[in-house]
Amino acid sequence: MGKYVIKRVLMIIPMMLVVMAIIFALGSVSTVLPGRTKLGAEATEQQVYEYNRALGLFDPLPIRYIRYICNIVRGDFGTSYYYERPVFELIMNRWPNTIRLTVTSLIIAMSLGIPIGILSAVKQYSFIDRFASILAMLLAAIPVFCMATIYMLVFSYKLRLVPASGITMGWKSWILPCLTLGVFYSARFLRFTRSTMLETIRQDYVRTARAKGAYEKNVIWTHAFRNALLPLITITGTNLGVLLGGAVVIESVFVIPGLGSMVVESLARNDTPLTMAAISMLAFTFLSIMLAVDLLYAVVDPRIRAIYQSRDKKKHPKKEKKTEVA
Repeated sequence: MGKYVIKRVLMIIPMMLVVMAIIFALGSVSTVLPGRTKLGAEATEQQVYEYNRALGLFDPLPIRYIRYICNIVRGDFGTSYYYERPVFELIMNRWPNTIRLTVTSLIIAMSLGIPIGILSAVKQYSFIDRFASILAMLLAAIPVFCMATIYMLVFSYKLRLVPASGITMGWKSWILPCLTLGVFYSARFLRFTRSTMLETIRQDYVRTARAKGAYEKNVIWTHAFRNALLPLITITGTNLGVLLGGAVVIESVFVIPGLGSMVVESLARNDTPLTMAAISMLAFTFLSIMLAVDLLYAVVDPRIRAIYQSRDKKKHPKKEKKTEVA
């Protein structure tokens, strides 16, 4: 089990290097240099050139990438062109807001989607099943920014129950953004849970449990749901990564100072160091989520532990003690 954990943790390093190489290459495509923006229109071309050269922007791309990675290892993500502050400090000020929005939305999505999906599978072809299927398709068809606008019009401007934007009013400011993302992605959990439970309920061991006289409640939760849990863990990790992408839109709509809105703002201002660092942080967060999903797989699924235990036994066989015959 320990080797499995170490292997999964070490896999993040090459994956992160590849992701950062792609991000760095795309960021280097931009022809907008910070010299003119920083020094203003009154600066001469020579001054602009010297400023850009001092930043190393005219060096070959591989050298710039190696230097960028070495600086990151030392904890230096660069300095923002616009804010003139360390990029890492700016990211750490906003990253908790993105995590709070994503995790809370995921909890809402799971709390709505999984129970309704299980009920829909158990009551297949009933009114509840048809209503849940239509609702899931409807929620999946409406774009998340349209849903956010509808919620703002109804709950903020009409009913005046919660604030429409910002996070200055405490926990009430988080209700609409989290509800928007949570309800939108609950449709995915609903459909996936329903299909997974329907497949599991038709298995032989479930029919055997019913034939033995087990209570229907125990059949559903002990036998069916526990075996449908592994695919649900997979879709949960995937949806959490997708939620990070949806946070970009929601943070812009509800004016939440998170990494998503930071990416949009830095792109508009041609702030390349801030853009690359914010996207890299989102990528690292997603890879960390997938790592947690893999480790949770090993906890839930005993087959993974058995595979690594059998490998250890093959590599280190027990030495049988020879018994002497008297």
